[in-house]
Amino acid sequence: MITKKTRICIAVALATASALGNTQVLPDHQTSSPWFQQANDSIAFKEQTMSAPSATARNVILFVGDGMGISTLTAARILEAQRAGAEFGEENELYFENFPHTALVKTYNTNSQVPDSAGTMGAMVTGLKTDIGVFGYDETVERGDCSSIGDDNKLATYLEMAEVAGMSTGIVSTARVTHATPGALYAKTPDRNYEDVSDIPEDGSCAGQIEDIASQLINFESNMEASFENIDVDGIEVVLGGGRRHFIPNDAGFNVEKPADAGAEGDRTDGRDLPAEWLELYGSGAVYVTDQAGFDAIDTESTDKILGLFNESHMQYEADRSNDIAGEPSIAEMTRKAIEVLDNNPNGFFLMVESGRIDHAHHAGNAAGALTDTIAMAEAVKAAYDATDPDDTLILVTADHSHVMTMGGYVVRGNPILGKAVYSEGAGPELAHDSLPFTTLNYNNGRGFCDLGGETDSDAGYGCAITAGMRSDLSAVETETDGYHQEALVPLDSETHAGEDITIHATGPGSAFVRGTVEQSMVFHIMNNARPLIGE
Repeated sequence: MITKKTRICIAVALATASALGNTQVLPDHQTSSPWFQQANDSIAFKEQTMSAPSATARNVILFVGDGMGISTLTAARILEAQRAGAEFGEENELYFENFPHTALVKTYNTNSQVPDSAGTMGAMVTGLKTDIGVFGYDETVERGDCSSIGDDNKLATYLEMAEVAGMSTGIVSTARVTHATPGALYAKTPDRNYEDVSDIPEDGSCAGQIEDIASQLINFESNMEASFENIDVDGIEVVLGGGRRHFIPNDAGFNVEKPADAGAEGDRTDGRDLPAEWLELYGSGAVYVTDQAGFDAIDTESTDKILGLFNESHMQYEADRSNDIAGEPSIAEMTRKAIEVLDNNPNGFFLMVESGRIDHAHHAGNAAGALTDTIAMAEAVKAAYDATDPDDTLILVTADHSHVMTMGGYVVRGNPILGKAVYSEGAGPELAHDSLPFTTLNYNNGRGFCDLGGETDSDAGYGCAITAGMRSDLSAVETETDGYHQEALVPLDSETHAGEDITIHATGPGSAFVRGTVEQSMVFHIMNNARPLIGE
């Protein structure tokens, strides 16, 4: 008799295209890993305590707020309400915080207490943890060393399994689509920084030995079919985000937004025009867009494939998006468009949506930017929920790691979350022992205080002197503006990730497994239990 637990194990180990028979996609060293087996046992244990079996999902959507720790969620929900005119704000909930199931997630990498996005996203989409800075390989890899990689430590991802199972697949990110979080879905690399061929050191072990991440995205279909016997996949249907420079030659003639006399947009030193290669590969049903007008013109009923690269690097911060030269769609608009294309497949879809610039604003020490992008992601989650059937779509909302932004002081309820600390209603700002006011939000480390007024580009803060470790007189400073960068304690070139747990919120079939405190690698197993990737 095949028990439910046995079925789960089979589903985790196999992905089968129904027309092709059984095909082993996950290698034995992946499914035999202690990380993988521990998560599988946890799924089985949680199922035993559930009151009723969960339904099977047709679609799976994974939202990743890069750097969206618990303090970020708290501050963002308050800011969202206060910007909407609420009397207080603390009682507000971001859209996904209303989802019925929530858990805490441990984020450490196998070799680091405080993780990075490569190792964390790798855990979420392969089912086992790995080292900082790498994805597509297990923890036996040495970062940047191609002599340490091979078939015996290569890992398969949930997106790859979805492709084999005949589902449509999509990636949306406000970061470069070759960055760590999206890249971990489709590429294998011993170093997350190998985004294009010019990034691979010519004098290292990887020179001429590994395909860069952008090229792996364009060649995803052929790479998949070369890696596994007896499969026929049709490639990723939707890719929307930034990172155009990694796809085009280092030649001003290929510029989209930058004038020729300002130098080339592209970084590629091999002369390849990857968007042109992609269009040639997929033909008349494929659309390549680089701006808002092109995006808006897409007919989602007649389009089979979309590649959208809206910026040479990361997309604009949400607060700065209206300043883009050619126009950029919002994360909610990209999410809706992706679902409209992916949902054409009766076999369902897998979609990953990353709000990547939450992380970047935190690194710059700019809480306003990070919170604004968090609020924008909550709007994208609502867009996804409204565009799908809650009875057949599992939606997971999580982060890869947190940041060292803190929220403190005995601040009166309703005080502006970006404001100076006020301890009682009607009183002026509270003063510290140095007789200077302070803000509710601050950073444990980073560059420190910088007042850029209404500047909406968080990265502009890198032009300010590092003031962390020194107190500034904020008496005449308007701390609620977009360009205010909070004080910090430890002086560093850039604020860092933090190592505490983050949250995961879930709704839809299989979401009841989201509870307790879990390893980050459990995310893969929760998705696979909700939509077991095995043919009928």
